[in-house]
Amino acid sequence: MPTRRHFLLSAAALTGCRPAADPEGVLRIGHFPNVTHVQALVARSMSREGRGWFEQRLGLEVRWFTYNAGPSVAEAVFARSLDAAYMGPSPLLNAYVRSDGREMRVLSGAVNGGAALLTHPQSGIEKAADFRGKKLATPQLGNTQDVQARAWLRAQGFQVSLTRHDVYVIPTKNADQLALFAKGDLDAIWTTEPWATRLEVESDARVFLEDTTTPATLLAARADFAGQKPDLAEKLATAHRELTAWIRQNPAETAERVRAELEALTTARISPELLARSMRRLVLTDEVSPAQLQTLLTQARDAGFLRGAPALDALLSTCATLRTDS
Repeated sequence: MPTRRHFLLSAAALTGCRPAADPEGVLRIGHFPNVTHVQALVARSMSREGRGWFEQRLGLEVRWFTYNAGPSVAEAVFARSLDAAYMGPSPLLNAYVRSDGREMRVLSGAVNGGAALLTHPQSGIEKAADFRGKKLATPQLGNTQDVQARAWLRAQGFQVSLTRHDVYVIPTKNADQLALFAKGDLDAIWTTEPWATRLEVESDARVFLEDTTTPATLLAARADFAGQKPDLAEKLATAHRELTAWIRQNPAETAERVRAELEALTTARISPELLARSMRRLVLTDEVSPAQLQTLLTQARDAGFLRGAPALDALLSTCATLRTDS
């Protein structure tokens, strides 16, 4: 059963074991096998063909690494196993806070939205009050959807903490959520794409609410990578923004590349229809909203994952295009 220690970064990572030497001429990028990591999936599919998007623009070999959720990516960054990563904001903020602002730098926005809260057709949930006593799954303790779910439940008046709960929030891997939901062992799931659409199509899940505005994916880098190689970090951010523009202009090829890459990474077949439906929930972006990151930081603190927090100024690299929210 997941415990708080799965969310926290390891003590060795935070106290700074002797770092491994970075491989020469190599850029190591992490990502998830999720539709919300569309830029990574498209770029990785191009790498498989020997005409990689980042390779051509940066002049480096790119090595790709896949993770199930953000906290695992953060630990890989602390272990110097990654140079950059596509990841959700909550684990990124956790790593930044727990290193007292010394680690993680945001290079660019990537995707907003792409998440939903879904209920089982036999759960009896028709309104927010009906969640009392129910079992709600999230992808991983402390990941973006987990923090969002706890914040939303608290806003509905429920007690939801790591020790007390009116609603049972159960961190569960996305792939395991499908089977448990089908058996009726879960009443609701707060998850991201393509899992949300799979729940709709395969298990007749009902969409209770959709999130179209919260940052789902950011492009981030190790602090010393961004600080010691600013020109390379800028080139990476620029190539990412160019890739986002290419994705907007080439939806059909993007969908085929994402489908093929997800099937290669998960060994599960994804129908073109399901993929098209799930990608409609994504909002591509190059911008980063400091105000939204501050909100997520407050939510993580209220959930008991974080205590004090440094100012977010150092988190936002000079590469990032910032959005001023009205």
